[in-house]
Amino acid sequence: MAKKTGEKAKPKAKTKSKKKTTSKTKLIELKADGKLISPILPSSVKNYLIDIDGTICDDIPNEQPERMATAKVYPDALKICNKWYEEGHIITFFTSRTEEHRKVTEKWLKKNGFKYHGLLVGKPRGGNYHWIDNHIVRATRYEGNFTDLIKKDVTIEVFEK
Repeated sequence: MAKKTGEKAKPKAKTKSKKKTTSKTKLIELKADGKLISPILPSSVKNYLIDIDGTICDDIPNEQPERMATAKVYPDALKICNKWYEEGHIITFFTSRTEEHRKVTEKWLKKNGFKYHGLLVGKPRGGNYHWIDNHIVRATRYEGNFTDLIKKDVTIEVFEK
């Protein structure tokens, strides 16, 4: 069983983005069997990974990069993402856009006023994602309405214990 042993420095986005983590949130250092293991965020802080195309703006395929600079922001996406940022949550945009689209994407995010900590490019294309991780993972599918999240009981697939 992992034990909390204190707090560490601010989390750093492992991206090439020049944005710095402005959150005052500190990672919690954990140990198991006397050895350090991966730190965690406090339970009150969410680590949002948010897609771009088809989630916060027009759905633009990588084959049409000329449209990326003028993509229309979806209603309420800017307001909700910036609200989460201001509440101290970590905002990272995670997109299937490629490294060659990074500059136009960063410029678009800035022009439209998005506050964020990191930008990860190169997400696999095609959807049907199934994320396996040793940390808590929650997924929310965007279906046309960007709002605060609500709690709902659902059935999920898990590993057998």
